[in-house]
Amino acid sequence: MSILWSIVIFGILILVHEFGHFITAKANDVKVDEFSLGMGPKVFGFQKGETIYSLRLLPLGGFVRMAGMEDQDQDQEEPRGFNKKTVLQRMAIIFAGPLMNFIAALALFILAFMVVGVPSNSNIIGEVVSGQPAAAAGIRSGDRIVEINGAKVENWEDIVTVIHEKPGHEITLTLSRDNQVKTVQVTPRKDPSSGYGVIGIMQSWERKGLFSATVLGLQNAYDFTKLIIVSLVQMITGAIAPDVAGPVGVVKMVGEVSRFGLGSLMTFAGILSINLGLINLFPIPALDGSRLVFLSLEGLRGRPIDPAKENFIHMIGFVLLMALMVVITYQDILRLFS
Repeated sequence: MSILWSIVIFGILILVHEFGHFITAKANDVKVDEFSLGMGPKVFGFQKGETIYSLRLLPLGGFVRMAGMEDQDQDQEEPRGFNKKTVLQRMAIIFAGPLMNFIAALALFILAFMVVGVPSNSNIIGEVVSGQPAAAAGIRSGDRIVEINGAKVENWEDIVTVIHEKPGHEITLTLSRDNQVKTVQVTPRKDPSSGYGVIGIMQSWERKGLFSATVLGLQNAYDFTKLIIVSLVQMITGAIAPDVAGPVGVVKMVGEVSRFGLGSLMTFAGILSINLGLINLFPIPALDGSRLVFLSLEGLRGRPIDPAKENFIHMIGFVLLMALMVVITYQDILRLFS
């Protein structure tokens, strides 16, 4: 299931990214020869109008092949070629891919908050984990905890604070269920990883309306973008140890996140989408950010960089990126076994 979810998430994020390039190219009347999802050998494809739509074997990328984009392109003189458009039009086409990833992340956050909701701080139990002390004591989902050991609790934070401090010690919970008061005794077990007391209950969730979900979505998109940028800068400057993951590492993380439900999986997909958008904006050869740098230089100079030299730089960058991906994947596999 982890692999399946990962393929679905990667596929959607890559599709969204390439669709950004595609739809902006079409809007600027650029001839698109092929829209491909995936890399490597073609699995199948079909042609509609002037564009071939294809699915390729490796679900690790995709591309939109436009006339006049490569130096060796036979359509260099195509009047609707990418190379015939203005600098600003070409920059818009390149930037549209990462932009769509940020839009997709925001949409995923908003959808998660509206459909699944956000954790509530109320004192109502959302879920009782089977086989845990709470289930053994007869506690049910929907019960409201009003007192612990005779002291009133008004929110989830109060409940967690008390239970965490009582591993191995019996506590008395006063519950409100169907307008009736019920008292139960339960002994929190000690969680081996944290040392805290836990009884196996989870907080309830509350769905948000469109406006509240949008506000929360924008806040989350901003916070995660800022966090990723700061973390990358700290890794580059050596302030923190490098901590990156490749496809194998992401598959493992997807498996861990999926255990917490659809909302967490959608949020994680949003974070991956922000990562994809940001990384593509880096001025690294073969990425969108590098192409934007070359276009900016063309705008400043008033003439384009030699296409042969630019394509050679992109090719070298692509080879280095593939080598880096191999190294990161190797590290991911080592982590799995360690």
